[in-house]
Formats: sequence, structure tokens, C-alpha cells
Amino acid sequence: MNSGSLVFSQIVDIIDRKQFHRCVSKYPMPRASRSFSARDQFLCMLFAQLTYRESLRDIEACLRSQAQLLYAMGIRGAVSRSNLAYVNEKRDWRAFFELAGVLTRKARRLYSQERYIEEIDQAVYALDASIVDLCMSLFPWAKFRRSKSAVKIHAVIDLAGPIPAFIAVTEGKIHDVNALDWIAFEAGAFYVMDRGYLDFGRLFRIDSARAYFVIRAKSNMSFYVKESRTVDKSTGLRADQTVRLNGARTKGLYGSNLRRISYVDAQTGKTLVFLTNNFDLEAAVVAKLYKARWQIELFFKWIKQNLRIKSFYGTSENAVKTQIWIAVCAYLMVAILNKTTGLDENLSRILQVVSVNIFSKDPIHQLFMKDDTRNIEIDNSNQLMFNDF
Repeated sequence: MNSGSLVFSQIVDIIDRKQFHRCVSKYPMPRASRSFSARDQFLCMLFAQLTYRESLRDIEACLRSQAQLLYAMGIRGAVSRSNLAYVNEKRDWRAFFELAGVLTRKARRLYSQERYIEEIDQAVYALDASIVDLCMSLFPWAKFRRSKSAVKIHAVIDLAGPIPAFIAVTEGKIHDVNALDWIAFEAGAFYVMDRGYLDFGRLFRIDSARAYFVIRAKSNMSFYVKESRTVDKSTGLRADQTVRLNGARTKGLYGSNLRRISYVDAQTGKTLVFLTNNFDLEAAVVAKLYKARWQIELFFKWIKQNLRIKSFYGTSENAVKTQIWIAVCAYLMVAILNKTTGLDENLSRILQVVSVNIFSKDPIHQLFMKDDTRNIEIDNSNQLMFNDF
């Protein structure tokens, strides 16, 4: 990254200009704003994500206060609330969805050598969804409940990172399990899910794609045991069985054998029952795989705490999805920055340091190399002591 460039510009340099324009050109505006380009929009909204801006007025005020630096930031258009509101309303959010895809591929290449679970060489993905509550009167299009609106973010993250491999944004009423219809399953990979995704017809699609799943079983599942294997109960395992579904509906949806593993969590004392179509892994590793699903909960917690996706700068569907996808781009750019600069830092700390140094011209890696003076003993030899009186 170029020394002498603003920290903001060093981050933006992660994105290739040609790739950016290729993404934007796929979805041209019916009536483009001549004074405010797609790049201007993205840079202003990225600035808002990186510096925790509260509103369009806040974005406008902060950027106008640094008007002499806008050109160095790459912003060529006139920064105003009306321009931002117009482009967020009119420019298709899918342009930034495409950009997030470009960044995802770049981030996954950088993190591809990392392994979250040592016993597994294949890719491991965790699936889940998270609700973002909205006001019914302001967001009537985001249907959820009678008195409440919401959008739902469906995500699949690669645990080597964790980097989102798939994200979809829908109305809140869309059930989590529908995400299984939108995913192209990778042969040999593991997909770890909570029992909200338990649909045997869809699980059979994963099995047909020669991928593996690990999922919580429901207590009312109807099955019979074909084979039982001995387990070491000191590890928390209680059963490792080959089972077959015999429910009136389910046996026709999944006609192959399933592996059923019962496990007692030592921390909570709760008994968990898992289903998987993999018969080669040790039962303890399957339990470990499911425990790794917690990483996607941490992912949702991170983006909600560190990025602007719980309150929005516009109320239309396009404005909301634009903001969410640019937030996803910001997350991916911070993750890429962590690797390309060799920081090996917590992503939250990177974002915190960047946010207060956004207009600095120091190379980013130097921001994390400055001496920490908190524990340095201060020489007080010239100060008067109370007992000197």
C-alpha cells in the first residue's frame, strides 16, 4: 500500500477499479446522477461504515468538514444528503452484491490455507440466519409479523476465516430453511446447521451433491436403528448409530442411511443429538464440528456491533439492501487488509484503529506498530512530594 496515501485510500486500493466498474456496469441506473457516480456513492457509504456515521446528515457534515481531502479519498462528486439519498434509492443494490462476490473470492484465497478443525482437510461451512428488526410504518415492504417489519440475513461462512461464502437478504418472514435451495453445494465439503434447517428432502440434495451435513435432530424424529457402535462415554458421547427414517412422510424424502450421534455437553449438561451422512469421521469430531457452528453466531454479532446494519440511512428496499451489501464489503475489506498487511490482528481492533485514523497518511501497518506507553514508568523526580512539606 502506498506510503503518503490516506488510510481510507489505502483500504480502497484493495478494490481493483476495473472490477468495480465491471460490477456497476451490469446494473446501470435508468437516470444516472451526473454529479455523483457509483464510485462516489460507494466511497461515501464505505466511509460511513468504517467511521460509524449515524445518518446521511452525519456523513455529509463529516466529509464536508474535510473538503480539502475528498479528492485524495477518491470522491469527485458533490457530497450532499440529497445526492446520497437519490443514488441509494435508485442505483440497483445488486451492483454492490456483485462487488461483495469479488471481495469474497479474494478473501477466501487469502484464508484458504487456514484450518479451523485440524482433523478435517475439507472445507467446513456453517449456515444460519439473523433478523434485523425494522419499524412497520417506515419499512412496510419488509414483511415479518403483523406489528413488526424485519429483514433477514441468510449466511454461509467458511470457517477458515471466517469468510462469508454466501449471503442473501430477504424479508423477515422467509424461513431459514429456504436458503438450502439457493446454495450450490461443494462436493466433499461439510455444512453445519442448527435444527431449523432440518428438512429431509433438502438434506438429500446435499447428499446427492456428494457433500456432507451435520445437523441437530428433533426429538420427535421417527427412525429405527440398524447398527450401533461402541463409544467412549468419558468424552461425552452416548451413542453412535446407523439409523433409517420410518416416518410416514420422511422415509420417502430421505431413503438412505443416516448416522445418529448422541453427545452430552460437559459445560451445560445438555444432551445433543446430531445427524450426519458422513460415516468415516470419529463421532467426537462430528460433535466438534457442530460446536464450530458457533462461529457464524459470532460473525452476525460482529457485523451488528461493528457495522451499520441495525439502523438505516433510507427506508426503501433498495436503500436497505445497498447499505447491507456495502457493510458486507467493508467486513471483507477489513479481513483482506488483515492478511495483505500481515497484521494478524482481531478484526474489531483493526476497525477501531482505522476509524480514528481514517484521514491519517501513515501506512496502515505502522498504526499497529506504535509503542504502547501505557505501562512505561514516568519519571516524576521533578515533581514535589507531599512529604517534602
